[in-house]
Amino acid sequence: MKINNRFVVSLLAACMLLSTFIVRAEMYDLPPEGNDVVGAVTMITARADDTLLDIARRHGMGYEDIVRANPDVDTWLPGEGADVILPTRYVLPPGPRRGVILNLAEYRMYYFPEPEPGKPAVVMTYPISIGRMDWETPLGRTSIISKVRNPSWYPPDSIRAEHAAEGDILPRIVPPGPDNPLGEYAMRLGLPGYLIHGTNRPAGVGMRVTHGCIRMFPEDIDYLFGRVDVSTPVRIINEPVKVGWNGDELVIEVHETLENAEPDPAVESSSEGGPPEEPLPPRDAMTALTEQFVVATNEHPGMLDWDAAEVLLDRADGIPAVAGRRIKDAATSAASE
Repeated sequence: MKINNRFVVSLLAACMLLSTFIVRAEMYDLPPEGNDVVGAVTMITARADDTLLDIARRHGMGYEDIVRANPDVDTWLPGEGADVILPTRYVLPPGPRRGVILNLAEYRMYYFPEPEPGKPAVVMTYPISIGRMDWETPLGRTSIISKVRNPSWYPPDSIRAEHAAEGDILPRIVPPGPDNPLGEYAMRLGLPGYLIHGTNRPAGVGMRVTHGCIRMFPEDIDYLFGRVDVSTPVRIINEPVKVGWNGDELVIEVHETLENAEPDPAVESSSEGGPPEEPLPPRDAMTALTEQFVVATNEHPGMLDWDAAEVLLDRADGIPAVAGRRIKDAATSAASE
């Protein structure tokens, strides 16, 4: 059979284009209790037509991830051959490794699926967009209460009024399609009006740009949608500093501090039970570090190099680094030293 060469070239070009954007979730074997670090920081070389956002999307990261890790690289034109750091090493968020955890300060989701029989437990992680300053995403515990493919969007009056003030008249119902900001999938939370959803504007993933909902890359929510069940618990936190163990090394990951979002009083109790979390007072980065250090060394005593920790707090680039070690055979931690 004779094959048209131009057809083959077109097909290969289409496949290359798809491979540029279609990625799967970053998935890691879940470390055993007492260890909290997954992934690795790597470096790649930019192509001539790359932006940092292109590179971020190909490697499971959002805007803030890639920009903060590469402060000296031009966001829109890194240049062919430029070295770009991929900050794909993560300290797992504090608390139970269960369900979905959304860390707003990190612009990142962690999903801990129930282990399949005979297979190791894993954790998946995705970049997310969160609520902007005047439409903050609330903190607290909730759950997934429903899932919808090809959702219609019913913009609330407040959003319609905001758009109208800018000369953009929104209809009361936006049907599925390319103009729908929810994308092709939506998972409703037990927070009235809040969703985890896709988007028709993927360039904004990893930013503080939404009206409070959690926005994901289309390919990420496509992968996640069929794997998260209704009733899956969701915990929304705001932890700019994470401290965890990697063997005997104490590792710190620091992000820029966000103002605390107030928990929504309408948050429903999740399958974990209990009332919504109480609002936390505003914390600076050092307070957050101290709190997380105490938690991390509660069962595994450790010594923190406070000078090294302060450097990481000032840098706040989201790249985990070693800043302490385990104290072997110690009865108490060195938290007060």
